Amino acid sequence: MGPLLPFLFVFLWSTGFIGAKFGLPYGEPLTFLLLRYALVVSLMLAIVFLTRAPWPREPRQWLHIAVTGVLLHGGYLGGVFTAIHRGLPAGVTALVVGMQPLLTAVAAGWLLGERVRPRQWLGLVLGLVGVGLVVSGKLGGGTSREGLWFMLAPALLALVGITLGTLYQKRSCPHFDLRSGSVIQFLPAALVTLPVALATEHMSVQWTGEFVFALLWLVLVLSIGAISLLNLLIRQGSAVNVASLFYLTPPTTALIAWGLFGETLAPLALVGMGLAVSGVYLARGKS
Repeated sequence: MGPLLPFLFVFLWSTGFIGAKFGLPYGEPLTFLLLRYALVVSLMLAIVFLTRAPWPREPRQWLHIAVTGVLLHGGYLGGVFTAIHRGLPAGVTALVVGMQPLLTAVAAGWLLGERVRPRQWLGLVLGLVGVGLVVSGKLGGGTSREGLWFMLAPALLALVGITLGTLYQKRSCPHFDLRSGSVIQFLPAALVTLPVALATEHMSVQWTGEFVFALLWLVLVLSIGAISLLNLLIRQGSAVNVASLFYLTPPTTALIAWGLFGETLAPLALVGMGLAVSGVYLARGKS
């Protein structure tokens, strides 16, 4: 199962954009996320006590894990959901966040002392070009510069959050119990999100079937399944290798959207997928 974990992670992570598409029409983004966080914390607390999972022994470890939670969940998820809610297409949001591998590669050298080989740089650039081709047709004309910035700003916040969160976790707390660690990560994310939601949203949702399905999917499959896989991958591999997987998210999301919603893929997008896959192969080469 080990070699298949990265591909399973990419598939599960990609469904997050589909879950957002299902649920966001019926709830504001941060309110949606608060419900998600509350359910995850409740479920994982029950699992922790039933399985007697260990908690970190040192207060410093609690702090490090909490910081990664604020960055990976509060920053990344809050930014992605807000950007999509403001009208930025999911594919373009994925493209912005898809710049993470390059940003990670630049920072990994001086933060983690990881050496990025020329082959990996080539793979990262190929991946970025491929992602750009996949989502190149997503942004239509007619959007003002101010309107575009209004939509893009949260996505840029998400990019910074996922990049810093991955680097910080790899450097400060790569090893922790995934059960208790999930509680320590998601609870601070909720505490940071709550005052922002109270100040900017009406805190109301429409409890439709689509919203309930999206919420349960994001809780069980994304917040528990995919996040646990991400923590395992960060523990086992270099930051650059883990980050390169995010290049596969937009193409995979496009394929899922084609299967579920009938969204067609242009030939140029298929070329982009091939470049993205090739880029990931090169970037994940052993150093």
